[in-house]
Amino acid sequence: MKKLINRLRKRNNLPPPSRITSETIDQHREHILAGGRKFKYPIQYARHKLVINAILISLSAVIIAIVIGWWQLYPAQNTSEFIYRVTKIIPVPVAVVDGQPVLYSDYLMKYLSSVHYIDQKEQVSLKTDSGKRQIEYIKQKSMQDAIADAYAVKLSKRLNLTVSTVELEGFLKEQRQTSDGEISEQTYDAVILDYYGWSPAEYRHVTEGKLLRQKVAYALDKDALNIINSVGSALKSAPLTDFKTLSDNITKQSGVKTEYSTSGWVPKFNQDGGLSVEAAKLKKQDVSSVIKSTTGDGYYVVRLLDINDSQVKYESIKVPLTAFTKALADIEKHHKVTEFISIPKQAGA
Repeated sequence: MKKLINRLRKRNNLPPPSRITSETIDQHREHILAGGRKFKYPIQYARHKLVINAILISLSAVIIAIVIGWWQLYPAQNTSEFIYRVTKIIPVPVAVVDGQPVLYSDYLMKYLSSVHYIDQKEQVSLKTDSGKRQIEYIKQKSMQDAIADAYAVKLSKRLNLTVSTVELEGFLKEQRQTSDGEISEQTYDAVILDYYGWSPAEYRHVTEGKLLRQKVAYALDKDALNIINSVGSALKSAPLTDFKTLSDNITKQSGVKTEYSTSGWVPKFNQDGGLSVEAAKLKKQDVSSVIKSTTGDGYYVVRLLDINDSQVKYESIKVPLTAFTKALADIEKHHKVTEFISIPKQAGA
């Protein structure tokens, strides 16, 4: 038996014949296959190691990318356009207000827009000491604005408030009105891009957030509504009542500071929250009904003082909205706002 095994081993170790014939073809085939097996079998048996190594490398790359991204966003506070585009794809928070996340992309959108304006329109050098102070101020204001928008989103869910497409389109159309007529959407978008650096989609997003915050502010402020209704009632019973005197009396009675003002001559489509548009509908010395300002700063009543073909002059009483601001301040007072980046606080911001 041993002799047979040794004979087979010697036969397998023999070099292949130099010529291939019908008698030696099997020997040549076996020699070629044997040469390939030494490459096939080690890879076959090590395949699971290759898969494990590939998974480990991929996980390491993902972890490294996450660490670098975290460093760029939070410790380094990178505010570049590239980082902004990344945060639009990956919705990471820059803060939390009463459990509602504040998106980093919303903060950067507001920040980059303000920087674009002072750089391109005001020609402020951002490398000077004054420019750097303005940058820090813009960061603070952008963060406050983003937090207020996020808090409005939280309250809107409780109040069941939304901004419909019709409302958004109506507001945008109203913004395109001028004394010379309506400008085209393309022209308006070009102006927004030039002044604020926003694309049409970004401007719509910002505008939708603004309108939602206005809705929440109006819904919360029952006191302001009651006060403006009392102003309207007083003017209904005595239309020629002096606006300034009435404003002062309402302030004393309610404890809420109402504001009296006169406009001077302004275009009928002046960007003043819709006041000039409403005034243009009146006759001289007539008083309007209660107006919700489209800027979201409060309720108004206006009296038309004078009018011509393209301009109006009016006086107004304003009852400001304060409930939303007070609610947000109360949230901050009770430490329910957490910011994930450190922005130096500046006086007057």
